Amino acid sequence: MVHTKVDVAGGIANIDADAWNSLAGSSAPFLKHAFLLAAESSGCVSAATGWSPRHLTLADGRGCLRAAMPLYEKTHSWGEFVFDWAWASAYHRAGVPYYPKLVSAAPFTPASSRRLLLADEDDTEAASLLVKAALQLAKNTGCSSLHVQFPNGRELDVLRAAGLKLRKDCQFHWHNRQYRSFDEFLSTFSSAKRKKARRDRRRVREQGIEFRWLKGDQTNPELWKEVCALISSTFLMRGSMPYYDYNFFTTLARTLPEDILVIPAELDGTIVAAAVFYEGADTLYGRYWGSNADYNALHFETCYYQGIDYCIEKGLATFEPGTQGEHKISRGFVPVDTWSAHWLAQPNFFSAVGQYLEEEQRHVDEYMSALGQHSPYRDTSGDDDQGSSAAGDRFRGASSGTGQRQASPKPLR
Repeated sequence: MVHTKVDVAGGIANIDADAWNSLAGSSAPFLKHAFLLAAESSGCVSAATGWSPRHLTLADGRGCLRAAMPLYEKTHSWGEFVFDWAWASAYHRAGVPYYPKLVSAAPFTPASSRRLLLADEDDTEAASLLVKAALQLAKNTGCSSLHVQFPNGRELDVLRAAGLKLRKDCQFHWHNRQYRSFDEFLSTFSSAKRKKARRDRRRVREQGIEFRWLKGDQTNPELWKEVCALISSTFLMRGSMPYYDYNFFTTLARTLPEDILVIPAELDGTIVAAAVFYEGADTLYGRYWGSNADYNALHFETCYYQGIDYCIEKGLATFEPGTQGEHKISRGFVPVDTWSAHWLAQPNFFSAVGQYLEEEQRHVDEYMSALGQHSPYRDTSGDDDQGSSAAGDRFRGASSGTGQRQASPKPLR
């Protein structure tokens, strides 16, 4: 008899690390057991911060892990990067509690990756069982809703079939066209955009600022104290607190040293700014930034150009620098689809949200199409430089909806 009971774990520590990692794989570091354990054991992801783990697991008939789903019961909407504040406000005005809610996500990490972790990637039955179990858990615990943030595109059909409504948004990603150098990458730009990027980089050099690339095992507690202080002060200037702290980063540097990258910017031997990245199998994920003063073009250099340099040298295919930021377009990042999926227990609210999401998607499509007008890539129609043409065409395809899109991968079946 095939085991179909989905179990709920109150913490990632209650799930065998090897079994979880066999499902999560190596492509997304923020799905690994050690990452989630660092988040939970540091207290950054806990009931005290509004993130109570409710991870789902499904074993097969032999007791081996067949499927799993990272899941949290939340008492707020911070750290998700899929904004449902208006929905929460509507609930409040109606006198209906919006919190707690259930959220499947990599905490504080707005990057698309799998949310339905499967031993067999084509195991639609297991994927459906996870989603149904999450919905049932929401109902049993009095949660207002279920939200699946930044799922992989292959999971959309399963989520839609389970009754969730899809929400579309976009981010800006950089794609490596097998560039041999940063200059070769810039050669695909129009003359004006190329000069602007070079001017940005020159201004940083003229200030005497230098950079290092440090993996986790090349860092030490003193460096992390400096980096975390810079990140914290930058968050505070923007009116918020950093999500992850010193304990989390030092734990991650020890347990997943190859998956974390720190790029400190130094002036006369003193760290004046820093950016923290996660590194997956073929993707670099930009995450946190901090500085002690306003240096000309330093943010662009540390967070974007250094990341592009790193991807070119290491042969990484993609650089995802985070959410928002149309200023990324002029630096070679192109718009791509991102998705979330939502279910609300209140039928009237769910119907209204569904109508809103349909209208919102039309605006997102129009927005992404309009972004093509700001492409930094030169028009190479009829040009023999196929590499440059491919870069420009890929931007226009992504922004107009005709190129390779995350929305249209091979579905689960």
